Amino acid sequence: MLDKVVIANRGEIALRILRACHALGIKTVAVHSTVDRNLKHVAMADESVCIGPPPSAQSYLDIPAIIAAAEVTDAQAIHPGYGFLSENADFAERVEKSGFVFIGPKADTIRLMGDKVEAIAAMKSAGVPCVPGSGGPLGDDSAENARIAKEIGYPVIIKAAGGGGGRGMRVVHTEAHLHNAIGTTQSEAKAAFGNAMVYMEKFLENPRHVEIQVLADGQGSAIHLGERDCSMQRRHQKVVEESPAPGLTAAQRDEIGRVCVEACIRIGYRGAGTFEFLYEDGRFYFIEMNTRIQVEHPVTEMVTGIDLVREQLLIASGKKLSIKQSDVVLNGHAIECRINAEDPESFLPCPGLIKHFHAPGGPGVRVDSHIYEGYRVPANYDSMIGKLIVHAASREQAIARMRVALSEMVVDGIKTNIPLQQRIMADRGFQQGGMNIHYLEKRLKEQKDRAIDLG
Repeated sequence: MLDKVVIANRGEIALRILRACHALGIKTVAVHSTVDRNLKHVAMADESVCIGPPPSAQSYLDIPAIIAAAEVTDAQAIHPGYGFLSENADFAERVEKSGFVFIGPKADTIRLMGDKVEAIAAMKSAGVPCVPGSGGPLGDDSAENARIAKEIGYPVIIKAAGGGGGRGMRVVHTEAHLHNAIGTTQSEAKAAFGNAMVYMEKFLENPRHVEIQVLADGQGSAIHLGERDCSMQRRHQKVVEESPAPGLTAAQRDEIGRVCVEACIRIGYRGAGTFEFLYEDGRFYFIEMNTRIQVEHPVTEMVTGIDLVREQLLIASGKKLSIKQSDVVLNGHAIECRINAEDPESFLPCPGLIKHFHAPGGPGVRVDSHIYEGYRVPANYDSMIGKLIVHAASREQAIARMRVALSEMVVDGIKTNIPLQQRIMADRGFQQGGMNIHYLEKRLKEQKDRAIDLG
């Protein structure tokens, strides 16, 4: 078992990792920026090291500083959480070359999955269903690109090979706009990701976002833990997640889960990972694999009873997977609402001092958050300040439980998106289930237009 772990992250995920470490008797080192010295996990960690000023580039993205923190505290491993350096293959490689354990996949695996073109090729060869596309990067031959688009069928979407988080994408509906769209996306990709390579896929008009959670030990064993529906999105960013996905049958789950498990074994995957799919008309289309723990991992934990971060730590310790596929049973329904420090109407970030905080409670209610009364939310990082998760016997009961929990949650002093989450839980389309990834933005636009009309 690992003896001491550096937590190379901040906020709620850092606290989540710390708790999992302490439950296993593993000591923790919290690295933090100067503005984050008052974070809850920093106070609770066995040791803490300040690694730089507030800007991420000078702290949480500073690879030498994080590795130095592991060296001076005599730690054995580094857990990257999500975001920041969690899917940076160079970071994983430097951690391992420095003599530490990277709690995640091997650097080569991260590098493979980080290049969307290579990842799609690898998944196709592993039998994972993919969106019809160019099958490789687009060149400068306009006529050839037009031929590919015509063969795929409009509309198509141009994507950056090194993109992610909803960035580096452009939808094209006609051949007249294709050439400019490719050039513009290439320029944006070069500026944002340092890689101008783009590829083309069929643009699915009304898909849902359904993802499969996997665990693999890198020693030949892998399992899946069912799926999550993450279709409630705004600007390609997830807002609400749930498990299991409404309307998905056990047979569909078993089949796509089996394919993902086989792919994990084929590429020698190690740790927790997520296969993300677009799901339309009963068919799955692979879009990417996230080689880390996900923000929405708690809904899977609630319906399976399996602690995913604990399993990450055990796998990183060299343990073989102790859970068999037959051990994984989905029980009830879980929903997660992301709680952000932002204006619920304009969605602008709202950092500031939290004057009062009250977390909801009751059966089946879980709050993953690092905030407390007197905590000042900094302006330097992502606006998410926590996650509210509920579990119940059925989806209908889970929605009802979430509505109560949201009504109990108090965060005074700053604006939050709690009112937005309340509107989503009360929305008839959401209650019906199975809405596509465009549904929330469409509803928000309708509500805004209606408010203007009434004004």
